[in-house]
Amino acid sequence: MDAPSKRSLTIDGHRTSVSLEDAFWRALGRIADQRDVTRAALIAEIDHKRPPEVGLATACRLFVLAETGRSG
Repeated sequence: MDAPSKRSLTIDGHRTSVSLEDAFWRALGRIADQRDVTRAALIAEIDHKRPPEVGLATACRLFVLAETGRSG
């Protein structure tokens, strides 16, 4: 197990940071590569689709779980 690591990115021109465990960062990177987009662009897409009451880190984790469940 690893502690979450914080990374900064820009969404719609605004700087933000997201704290995720390395396994989620790696999974987001793989999914972004498969879609031929940057990880920041993928996270921006996740951000745009999440309900306001769901935090961005939680939305990213749920997205990864949903995506890896489809391919498994």
